Amino acid sequence: MPERRTVALVTLGCARNEVDSEELAGRLAADGWELVEDASDADVAVVNTCGFVEAAKKDSVDALLEANDLKDHGRTQAVVAVGCMAERYGKDLAEALPEADGVLGFDDYADISDRLQTILNGGIHASHTPRDRRKLLPISPAERQDAAVALPGHAQEAAPAPAPEDLPDGVAPVSGPRAPLRRRLGTSPVASVKLASGCDRRCSFCAIPSFRGSFISRRPSDVLGETRWLAEQGVKEVMLVSENNTSYGKDLGDIRLLETLLPELADVEGIERIRVSYLQPAEMRPGLIDVLTSTPKVAPYFDLSFQHSAPGVLRAMRRFGDTDRFLELLDTIRGKAPQAGARSNFIVGFPGETEADLAELERFLTGARLDAIGVFGYSDEEGTEAVGYENKLDADVIAERLAHISQLAEELTSQRAEERLGESLQVLVESVDEEDGAVGRAAHQAPETDGQVLFTAREGLVPGRMVEAKVVGTEGVDLVAECSEVVEAAR
Repeated sequence: MPERRTVALVTLGCARNEVDSEELAGRLAADGWELVEDASDADVAVVNTCGFVEAAKKDSVDALLEANDLKDHGRTQAVVAVGCMAERYGKDLAEALPEADGVLGFDDYADISDRLQTILNGGIHASHTPRDRRKLLPISPAERQDAAVALPGHAQEAAPAPAPEDLPDGVAPVSGPRAPLRRRLGTSPVASVKLASGCDRRCSFCAIPSFRGSFISRRPSDVLGETRWLAEQGVKEVMLVSENNTSYGKDLGDIRLLETLLPELADVEGIERIRVSYLQPAEMRPGLIDVLTSTPKVAPYFDLSFQHSAPGVLRAMRRFGDTDRFLELLDTIRGKAPQAGARSNFIVGFPGETEADLAELERFLTGARLDAIGVFGYSDEEGTEAVGYENKLDADVIAERLAHISQLAEELTSQRAEERLGESLQVLVESVDEEDGAVGRAAHQAPETDGQVLFTAREGLVPGRMVEAKVVGTEGVDLVAECSEVVEAAR
């Protein structure tokens, strides 16, 4: 009998990382590794790191150090870093953090089992040298589909994949040239599916394209196949994720491909809701708005990356738009779907931001009626254009503006929640327990980033059930609701 090998995956960061972790889990399970939830029960703890902003990097380092402590008083023999921070810094991270027994980049994902086995056996796998992953793909989007480049979440196989009959239960079979093995790491009725990877935009504050690469879409057949498999696993809501969903299809010859794919996904048996995340305001088009606001089972949800609304700041960010155009976009959306959800993130304290620019942002936020608002203070990200900008603001000024806009955002999103009093919503029940009662989310609420629905009673509610509920109260951005009708029976 083969020796028992156990592995735990600790995931930090965004929903894209969650998909990547489930790909790694699928590959490891297919090669005989036993997946465990608690890192202290694992021979190898794999930490999927985030490299987005300083706070996320600190969380990643803390998680690696915490996992390393288990080697002194637990089963854990090795700690391995993967993910964006590992890809972005490679050897530098390995040298700065000797507690990590391995630092693996995206190119290692196809051979993750062999890499972990080598490390577990006391061997050393050389940490990769970071490189600009944008240069790995052709400049022309139309030429990217056949490029042999590792793409987490829709990985190209380095070797023939196991036959479906050879896979353990719960592992998705490969259904196409860029469809990954996948195994779910939880029982939530919600799961993310990668629509694309990378980004072709050149925002001056963002380093993500340099370590995630240029934009490349997954083929519709792969997205559909993975969604069908997730439905078979009991998933009720699928969230489409990428760095920029509005660009989907441009490398496949059809920039409107998302408009035709969404109704097909909504028709997948067992799926009750399709949600699209991360949309670029400058790339929104009437046809996409129509599909998002009128297709049954597609959530009228708009995760719009505004970042700011003062024209001068946006141009310095290498972005487009202004307060009035953004408000017009939101008015167009709500004219088609009055209950539509809208959220966004904003950066304050960007180099050169004036008091007038901040006032313009306040004007936008006040008029936008967003359901959820994320606010970040500007900080230099190495490798970005903005690092070299002049007119940097003092840290105390940035902190003051961050506190001010954050407080305003909290007040405005609470007011927006109160506007929903009396509304009838379709709510997906996500958890039911004695301590927290029944909790779910409506169409305007994405997992993790937005508010949630708190039910006044939990009788008859089970995770995975879609119900009709009436909003009777609010707690900040959260809604309090009474269940009035079961829309779909849990399976």
